[in-house]
Amino acid sequence: MTEPVDLSAAVSTLDTAVSVTVLCHVQPDADTIGSGLALAQVLRRRGVPVQVSFAEPAELPVSMRSLPGTDLLVPADRVAREVDVLVAVDCGSAGRLGSLKDRLDGARVSLVLDHHRSNTRFGTVNVIDEAAESTAGLVARVLDAWGEPIDRDMAHCLYAGLVTDTGSFKWARPGSHALAERLLATGIDGPGITRTLMDTHPFAWLPMLSRVLGTAQLDREAAHGAGLVYVFVRRADTGGVRSEEVESVVDLVRTTSEAQVAAVFKEARSSAEHWTVSLRSHEAPDGSPGVDVSRVATVLGGGGHRYAAGYSATGAPEDLVARLRAELARD
Repeated sequence: MTEPVDLSAAVSTLDTAVSVTVLCHVQPDADTIGSGLALAQVLRRRGVPVQVSFAEPAELPVSMRSLPGTDLLVPADRVAREVDVLVAVDCGSAGRLGSLKDRLDGARVSLVLDHHRSNTRFGTVNVIDEAAESTAGLVARVLDAWGEPIDRDMAHCLYAGLVTDTGSFKWARPGSHALAERLLATGIDGPGITRTLMDTHPFAWLPMLSRVLGTAQLDREAAHGAGLVYVFVRRADTGGVRSEEVESVVDLVRTTSEAQVAAVFKEARSSAEHWTVSLRSHEAPDGSPGVDVSRVATVLGGGGHRYAAGYSATGAPEDLVARLRAELARD
């Protein structure tokens, strides 16, 4: 068991804020967006001027456009240069804010709400709960400590973060199901939210998977015999598919039984040989802790959790794989 995280600093910061910018990480998922929108709706309810944004891509992924509160989103170039309080949600480092990281300099106070073990504590106030299954779960507890009720719209946003970051509760932790029950009790459509976020894809997703998965490689000797399975998603593979379809590839690759570590290298649509890399791992067959991919990702410029992490890289595919293999060999 871990010691409960002190939420009082977050509560006092939010309670006295006179204007707020909430920033989500680049290539946003439902945990960062859901957490940000839920928090922003509370601030709006309290009469505090608030805006929510992320640096890239230019538009919110389609699967998240039904989340309540999206009217609070503003384009990156319209984010205020100066603000009383800036809140970064689900961001392990300032780099995860992308081009918006310069907004930290214009904030009187910066508050970081996150659950990544590799968090660099880049805020003025840092409330990091490594034991939380999602940032949405942490935000729910901050709202409770603040005495702010969670209404149906906020519950929708928080449930989106909870269900996605737990992989439909495959990676649930103590308290995850209790929070889900509480959020569902507000009347939200849990199955519908899950289907929209995780189980709805355009037809173009299927041929993309066929092309990409057919090139998967298995290195049984990597990571001291734990094994590595990896695949590249190139720009040419992503025509007609959304960013969330590209992100979903790692959830299929990670199911490979012969490898404890999975890596998906995703090429930027706008720049050749610029990649974001998703890493996944799991416990060893004997139940012992598996490869700590957050350590690997942190060394390579990113971060994350023990079993789910990522980083960005530039270079030829063979060089990227060589770097990853070399770092896995150090573990």
